[in-house]
Amino acid sequence: MRVLLDTHAFLAWTSAGGARLTPLARDVIADAETDVLLSAVSGFEIAAKAARGRLDLPEDAGRFVPSRVARHGFHVLPISLEHALRGGMLPDIHRDPFDRILIAQAQIEGLPILTADPMIARYDVETIW
Repeated sequence: MRVLLDTHAFLAWTSAGGARLTPLARDVIADAETDVLLSAVSGFEIAAKAARGRLDLPEDAGRFVPSRVARHGFHVLPISLEHALRGGMLPDIHRDPFDRILIAQAQIEGLPILTADPMIARYDVETIW
């Protein structure tokens, strides 16, 4: 199984050991057979929020994100032009541009998104929580 993490799920897994995740979400991430992906847009979101003081990290975002991706054996999903265009053309249900890119990536790549965000589930995309 391949799964795309929403930014909040990545932060919950890497900073609190998954305590804020549902049992199903923890099981999916912990399963050795799961290929866990973090979108490059989540790196952007984390860095932007940390720079604005809206997210407290134990170290600089430029070190935090790559070190946690490596530590947990996750893979990074780059943002392609196709992802960006699809994200911009999605129905105007969710206004968060970070989440719109995640939705587009999930649709194009055929991935479920591990997220607690009910707005994401309103799109044509599989969610896990």
